[in-house]
Amino acid sequence: MDALLLQLLNGLDKGGAYALIALGLTLIFGTLGVVNFAHGALFMLGAFCAVTLQKLLTISQRVKDESITFFDAYKEIPYLEIWYGETGTMIIDHAVPLSILFAIPIMLLIGLIMERGLIKHFYKRTHAEQILVTFGLAIVFQEIIKAQFGANPIPTPAPEAFAGSADIGLWLGLGEAVVYPWWRLIYLLFSAIVIGGVFAFLQFTTFGMVVRAGMADRETVGLLGIHVERRFTIVFGIAAVVAGLAGVMYTPILPPDYHIGMDFLVLSFVVVVVGGMGSLPGAVAAGFLLGILQSFASMNEVKEIFPGIDQIIIYLVAVIILLVRPRGLLGRKGVMEG
Repeated sequence: MDALLLQLLNGLDKGGAYALIALGLTLIFGTLGVVNFAHGALFMLGAFCAVTLQKLLTISQRVKDESITFFDAYKEIPYLEIWYGETGTMIIDHAVPLSILFAIPIMLLIGLIMERGLIKHFYKRTHAEQILVTFGLAIVFQEIIKAQFGANPIPTPAPEAFAGSADIGLWLGLGEAVVYPWWRLIYLLFSAIVIGGVFAFLQFTTFGMVVRAGMADRETVGLLGIHVERRFTIVFGIAAVVAGLAGVMYTPILPPDYHIGMDFLVLSFVVVVVGGMGSLPGAVAAGFLLGILQSFASMNEVKEIFPGIDQIIIYLVAVIILLVRPRGLLGRKGVMEG
């Protein structure tokens, strides 16, 4: 029972990352009709927003170590600790959550520049051309990060208060210790909040209602005198923010490197196709479903029977679903169907 519970939590937490990235991908495809292969790079840029803020907060001064008296020794002390003492130490410790505030304006600006500077010129081009140009942009982002931060993963720790594990078994009254990392639980909760916020924004605000109407019939909305393209540009920025925040909060789970965005991008595109191109509920449902399936497929008991199944389970499920239902789980009729 405890092993199954842990695998379920692993799947939900991994599915949260898939769902967040797939949600942004689907928003862009549903509003602009653009297949954005640079979306995984936005996840990576968000992760490196956290890395950058941590580096800025830990800028240090070289001072003499008074605890060593036999010879002159020096140590690096962050300026924040010198200026603010324990408060400075706490700020440094909470670099990752503080990176949310740091990343939101940066990712919004990157998204708006991408859409206005490049993506808008490919609205009426074929999907193949869109994939080529956005994939090229993703490689450019990768190389910039690689040149600036190097090729090795950069550890970015969670706040010390959340560095341990929670006793899930005690919470659920299982009578036995079932521990799970605090930060993974926080990431799952964070994913649910962001996904709920995006759906609430689209469902209950006037802006969101216009966007949903534009996704269904752009021409009719335009005839009503609404500048729907401007709203779609803002949606692109929001999608970039969602991907960036997913990357920020994932850094303590998986130390980011320049290739992390591409690793998640391929899986997230599979999630989008399985859920249904243009379907926001489908992207979220497929993200969590495939995350859970991948987690259970990684159990030793399963791999003993089907060696390597954890590496192909997502693609295998995608093939089966698309053979049976080409539009995806919750896709609109006619999308990807003959």
